[in-house]
Amino acid sequence: MKPSTAAAGTVPPGPEKPVDMARMRADPLEFVTRMHREYGDITSHLGDGERVFMLHRPDLVRHVLKDNVANYTKANTPDDAMLRPLLGNGLLTSNGEEWARQRKLCAPAFRRTAVTTFDGIITEETEALVRRWRPAMRDGAVLPVEHHLTSLTLAILTRAVLGVDLGTAGEGFGRAVDAANRFMGHYVPDPDPDPEDTALRRRGYVQARTFLQLIARTVIASRRAAGAGAADASLLDAMIGQLDDDALRDQVLTLVMAGHETTAKALTWTLYLLDRHPEEADRVRAEVDRVLGDRTPTAADLPALEHCRRAVEEAMRLYPPVWLISRRAVGPDTVEGYDIPAGALVCVSQWVLHRHPDHWERPDAYVPDRFADTSALPSHLYLPFGGGERTCIGRHLALVEATLVLAVLMRSARLEVEPDFRVEPEALVTLRPKYGMRMTARPR
Repeated sequence: MKPSTAAAGTVPPGPEKPVDMARMRADPLEFVTRMHREYGDITSHLGDGERVFMLHRPDLVRHVLKDNVANYTKANTPDDAMLRPLLGNGLLTSNGEEWARQRKLCAPAFRRTAVTTFDGIITEETEALVRRWRPAMRDGAVLPVEHHLTSLTLAILTRAVLGVDLGTAGEGFGRAVDAANRFMGHYVPDPDPDPEDTALRRRGYVQARTFLQLIARTVIASRRAAGAGAADASLLDAMIGQLDDDALRDQVLTLVMAGHETTAKALTWTLYLLDRHPEEADRVRAEVDRVLGDRTPTAADLPALEHCRRAVEEAMRLYPPVWLISRRAVGPDTVEGYDIPAGALVCVSQWVLHRHPDHWERPDAYVPDRFADTSALPSHLYLPFGGGERTCIGRHLALVEATLVLAVLMRSARLEVEPDFRVEPEALVTLRPKYGMRMTARPR
């Protein structure tokens, strides 16, 4: 780390008075951006009765997420409070030895060599989506693309990783995920400023959680009944042999929720940005035509689909599906000369880090070619999948999936945002378009 001039015992710069939590919750992206702009790479503020530290320089982030990872936990963080009631003690929410055991169990299914074998499932489901779009493509009807991509990535995830086809239940699963996100993504203070709205969202959440848990149990029962052999063994089969029913349910929900939602959002933002930057869309289409012609892509085409990959990676820079990471300090620490007391909440926002003007040229511009060579990027500057030992286990699958899905869609259709449609990022559990993404699809 850079040497510090801070005096021991001082706190990082920030507003003197407690922050207006209602204003912060109304627009958290504006809040984290303003904190960084006004106070720098390490800041602090008082909110909800505690001092919160925010770090937005790559070396500081690396210190918390990797170099001194043993001193920072996800337990009792806002992330934990949002996710644990739904996901239980799964891979996203567990800690310590239990997390290490779960990670070891799941890791083989997500290795690079493993996820490339899912290419047939990825392209088959994507081409089925294109076929469902054909009447709208013929009539010029507007499509709720965000919802369709959520259903698509859910179908891919459950077939590839769990060995189960949800069929028509997938649509209900997607609606339940939306209801859960609406409740989990809005922190409810005490006293509640809008108890009727909160009660409505809570009822929707409880119904969604019940449905999601039912689907998880159904998936497990279906796989058990199938008695899958070695030829089609899935990660779920491995877990069935090692986990009890409650742990199985938690793990299935965790894999499904985390495994499809972030990829769907990455694809949604990619299609939006390509529509807003037609010269980049033309480059992607030219690449797809040159590499594929009329055939379906496979994993063997991935090295040649570099513009497709860069388009996705740059979209995840500007609109990171996971926009905030939070940790609790287990014991005291010193960061940049400032004391971090035990129990303190320490946060990192990818929204800020990915647009840091000291590290990105034209940080607010969509420039996919900046990912042509990432060797010079500082460690822990680009964190679409988190950082350190808790980097998302599904990162390889997400990038393979998004690249192949994008190639199939760009080969088949021209997608354009509906004229005058308002696109605005909303920072809930994931960073999603607040009003969805309504697009028209025209045949190429």
